[in-house]
Amino acid sequence: MYESENTTTHELADIGTRFFAYIVDAILIGIVGGFFGANGEWFGAGLISFLIGVVYCWYFWTRHDGQTPGKMLTKIRVVKANGMPMTDADAIVRSVGYWVNGLVFGLGFFWALFDDRRQGWHDKLASTYVVRASEKVKVDRYVDVPEKPKRVDF
Repeated sequence: MYESENTTTHELADIGTRFFAYIVDAILIGIVGGFFGANGEWFGAGLISFLIGVVYCWYFWTRHDGQTPGKMLTKIRVVKANGMPMTDADAIVRSVGYWVNGLVFGLGFFWALFDDRRQGWHDKLASTYVVRASEKVKVDRYVDVPEKPKRVDF
C-alpha cells in the first residue's frame, strides 16, 4: 500500500443507501424533465431527460463535492479512486455510465452487489467509489487499495 501524510480512510456506502439516493435523484430529474418533455414528443422528451440527467450529475458531482441532493440526504458522496476531485470529464463518463448500466437489463447496477469494492459499471468506467460522507481531506497522491476492502484508503 502506498501512503502519504494526507491519507484518509473512507467507509464504502452500502447498496441500500446508494439505491435510495438514486431514487431521490431520479425523482428530481424526472420532475424537471417532465416540465421540458410535457409537449408529448417521446423522442424529444427522452433526449431532454437524458441531457438533464447528465447536467444534473455533472453539476453536483463536480461543484458540490460529489454529492447530489439524494447523496446529501443519505450522507454519501462520490470520490475518485485516486483521491482527487472529480473532473468534468469524470462526471460525464460516470453519468453516461448509468445509461450503459441499463442497456443490459440493469446488470451494471447489480454488479455492485457482488463487487468487492461495491462498484457498478459506471464507477469502474469513471474510477470512482461511493463512500460515506466525511470531513474533506486533501490527498496529494494515489494510494493503492487492498484486494477485498471494507474501506477505501487514499
